Amino acid sequence: MNTNTQTRQEPVQLALLEDTGLPLQFRLDQRTRERGLAHIAAIKAQLAARAEVRTEAPSAVPTRRKAA
Repeated sequence: MNTNTQTRQEPVQLALLEDTGLPLQFRLDQRTRERGLAHIAAIKAQLAARAEVRTEAPSAVPTRRKAA
């Protein structure tokens, strides 16, 4: 059972872009930002490639024929 009576604060999102107005515990160094942005770019490329394959593939699903 949670007996914490403190009010909940809104969650804080880590920012990959520089923002000196953030509290110290949420600031990322340059290398972490670069790695994060590179990872996001790689994921976007994968998603774009998958979307391209889906649009090129025929949309009809093969159906089974009933045995006579």
